[in-house]
Amino acid sequence: MLEVVEFDADEGEITLLMGPNGVGKTILLSCLAGGLRASEGDISVLGDHPEATKERLSFMLQDTMLVDELTGRENVAFFRDLHPRSTDGVESVLDRLDFEVDALGQEVRDYSGGMKRKLELAISLNVDAPLFLLDEPTAALDMTTVETLHSLLAARRDAGETIILSSHLPGDADLADRIVVLTEDGVSAVGSPEDLLAEVPPVVLVEGPGDVSESVRDGRLFEGEIHRRGFLRADRDPEAVTDNTDGTAIQVRDPSYTDMFNYYVHLRGNQ
Repeated sequence: MLEVVEFDADEGEITLLMGPNGVGKTILLSCLAGGLRASEGDISVLGDHPEATKERLSFMLQDTMLVDELTGRENVAFFRDLHPRSTDGVESVLDRLDFEVDALGQEVRDYSGGMKRKLELAISLNVDAPLFLLDEPTAALDMTTVETLHSLLAARRDAGETIILSSHLPGDADLADRIVVLTEDGVSAVGSPEDLLAEVPPVVLVEGPGDVSESVRDGRLFEGEIHRRGFLRADRDPEAVTDNTDGTAIQVRDPSYTDMFNYYVHLRGNQ
């Protein structure tokens, strides 16, 4: 259940709803699309109630759109008939996403996860609408395709379209004009990627068994493939932290978008 969620998404911008899985990003998008009703509060979409704007938006709901028993081409036709603003641009989008058009003749049940996501995206973007709501659009895509999708969405934003997407992948922060960080307690931060990143403390990277809990905020370290990562306390000197004699390699670095995610979700979000 979502509580205390309040933010504005400006027209002609890309707004990213960022947060861990299960926090309610999909529920929020469904409320914006008019598929679910909020039990409290007010939602305005394109200046109107969500139920009155359904024909002026396109909504991609992750992993629930496609009909497995139909071919890709039959799915395209099915959804084209459902939306009054559908266009004939599906194959053009699929081509940009490096989807083999011949696969449209296969049943969707035989598609990989990445193929399904590409078809969902092509169908959802195949609409002449001012607003697009995309639920986890980069999930299951390889990095090359993610970059291509980012380019596609940025071009649509530059053409004046408004895009609200959800993600738990820090790499999607590069695409956004505005990020809304969601936690179980509600919104923990709102701002541009640059502004949010600038507020994140320096990051302590630890490789080895050394104990640096007294030097990082909340005494918490996040596990990584090589390093453990924490956020430097404001009262700690970076040079003193890295001056270690027990064989542990310690560095203090500028934060990345992954660090930004950890900070606002797991530390700032719990304060």
